[in-house]
Amino acid sequence: MEDILPLIEFGHEHFGENKVQEALSKWKEIKTNKNNIKLHMIGRLQSNKVKQAVAIFDYIHSIDSIKLAQKIAEEQIKQNKKLKFFLQVNIGEETQKSGVNLDNLNELVNECKNIDLDIIGLMCLPPIDKPAGNYFSIIKRKNDELNFKELSLGMSNDYIDALIYKTSFIRIGTKIFGERTKQF
Repeated sequence: MEDILPLIEFGHEHFGENKVQEALSKWKEIKTNKNNIKLHMIGRLQSNKVKQAVAIFDYIHSIDSIKLAQKIAEEQIKQNKKLKFFLQVNIGEETQKSGVNLDNLNELVNECKNIDLDIIGLMCLPPIDKPAGNYFSIIKRKNDELNFKELSLGMSNDYIDALIYKTSFIRIGTKIFGERTKQF
């Protein structure tokens, strides 16, 4: 937090976290004292962490299944809280990555609309060993087809490509803070 607090004092408002437990330990007090801070869940969300995630986050970038979407919708009702969401697309069809494949995306979009989730855009993590721009191009086109206003593309290694495709949010923690040293 000693590296993050100067950014908050400077006026930066949007921050991302990969893990729910880490977010709770780092952000609960800060969010209580500074209601302008918007916290983004950028990692994979397990269904057993949904209750805590809805409590602490303002955005979730990683909805990848109907089951997860339904659980989030139920929890939003319980907590009387509305978040903003991105649907994570497994654009490279990589077995080690989460995300809905493009063939099933429309079904997930329709279900999310039916259960009143505020889906604002798509998110993807392209294969690390291939040109990111090719994948960002596909996601940008699909995002536009679906009339979503936001995009969550790019990380420290491919953010320049993400900017070309007009991303709204970029995950550049490593470029700012360096490699992670402590794992939760």
